[in-house]
Amino acid sequence: MAKKKSKEISLDDLEEELTDSEEVEKVEDEEIKEIEEFSLDEISEEEVSEVFEEELEELEEEEAPKEEIIDERIYVIPLAKARHGPRNKRAKKAIRFLREFMERHFKPESLIISQPVNEKIWSRGIQKPPRKIKVRATKNIDGLVVVYLAE
Repeated sequence: MAKKKSKEISLDDLEEELTDSEEVEKVEDEEIKEIEEFSLDEISEEEVSEVFEEELEELEEEEAPKEEIIDERIYVIPLAKARHGPRNKRAKKAIRFLREFMERHFKPESLIISQPVNEKIWSRGIQKPPRKIKVRATKNIDGLVVVYLAE
């Protein structure tokens, strides 16, 4: 058996660590006291609503730049070939066939399968995926293809 090397710690180092942690706790206590002294009665409702309105305006400005969709198509993808082979790999194969189909037809730089599409394929478990699925695929300027459920 190999011997474990233990790291030697001096008592001086331990004492320094303890004093450092106590100083941190004291600083935290002081900050808490400052917050407790703050009173809500001093703020009017108008000031609060102004702050929230400013935050909402900032959020709306951030959401404004949406990516342009170049192409949008609806496909009915046959997944029957996923039934060939082991029963316990059918849903995985169906996802792989979906990816291959989308890569063959859209030639994307990157592909994203949305959560509802994934849940639809896995809805009846790993052994019984659907024989076909209807999807809506969109491609943007960057070459990103997103696959949505179309129903």
